[in-house]
Amino acid sequence: MRVVVLGGAGGMGQGVARDLIKQPQVSTVVLADLYPDPERLAPKLRDSEKASLIKMDVNDHSGMVAAFKEADVVVNCAGPFYKTAVPVAKAAVDAKVNYIDICDDYEGTEILFNSDIDKAAKEAGITVLTGMGSDPGTNNVLVKWYADRLDSVEEIYLYWVVSIAELAGAAWDHSLHMTLGKIPQYLNGELVYVEGGTEVTAEEFLEPLGTCHVRYVGHPQPLTIPKYIKGVRNVIIKGALIPLWVDELIKEQKDTGLLGKEPIDVKGTKITPYDVALKLWETIPQGRDNGPQASGLKVIVKGERDGKKVTYTADMVGRMAPGTGLPASIAALMMEAGDVTEKGVVAPEGCIDPEKFLAAFLKRGARIHQTEKISSMFEV
Repeated sequence: MRVVVLGGAGGMGQGVARDLIKQPQVSTVVLADLYPDPERLAPKLRDSEKASLIKMDVNDHSGMVAAFKEADVVVNCAGPFYKTAVPVAKAAVDAKVNYIDICDDYEGTEILFNSDIDKAAKEAGITVLTGMGSDPGTNNVLVKWYADRLDSVEEIYLYWVVSIAELAGAAWDHSLHMTLGKIPQYLNGELVYVEGGTEVTAEEFLEPLGTCHVRYVGHPQPLTIPKYIKGVRNVIIKGALIPLWVDELIKEQKDTGLLGKEPIDVKGTKITPYDVALKLWETIPQGRDNGPQASGLKVIVKGERDGKKVTYTADMVGRMAPGTGLPASIAALMMEAGDVTEKGVVAPEGCIDPEKFLAAFLKRGARIHQTEKISSMFEV
């Protein structure tokens, strides 16, 4: 099995590759990156006979197609995905090779599902699996796992927390971008667009995270989950960067126009406030509380079974790179094993067998704290 990992020298790409090189069925892992510096790689990848490092630009369509034709599956970890998901998926379709990404920007997902990429992938007989990281990804699979145990699903709440101690590179771009403008939520059976970064909710996460204040963010699940979980009324996703001062400062930047994307004239030079703010976030956290080296997920699924109300809750805490990389690696291995049969563009909840995925995830050391609450339909 030969795998190309885009953004392979980044944290998430290395998270995928570290798992892949351990698998006997994997012969080659090509780490394709715009900045292919071997010093960026963990020693296990630098020393692995299975891993190689090459330069690749997501804007070089023909270069990607040529490289992808030598692979069995492409895993795109090169963010931000509102810029990269579509061009890399197009190259994979043209190369007729199965594609996986960890896209967490709703714009990329929206285009993948609603453009000719879906039709072209079906005609090519390949799968374009989008959003197969942590969030989206693992939590989508957990939603499917719980939905399959209910007669009907009413509400789904997806919450996540990322410590800035774990943020680097393109993750900062996504973290600012996801709060801008109107972003999708699925409310009362309809897809609506709400102001990003609003509706703050205090939620409890596993230690060492504790109480965190999450708010509306622009992730893909309100677009994808209603396609596969029929009858659901609410799909709400909120996230947070911790410590709390980070989201509060981002809100101030947004409210004062410092995250604007329209160029402005400064002493005769056109600059984009967003680009300046993004650059400053490379140094703003210095000398401040950066939080724990941990991130967290919470999944809440509410519905009915046998005439009773049922609420499932799943909580996870861990490091972001393996938490994001392992799901994509597992999905790639499932594709190779023939466990992913859907063709065209699809989300995790539409093609990944929860039992097989979770068995592989837990085998790799993941821990999921789950609860089930059952109550009478007549309780108040």
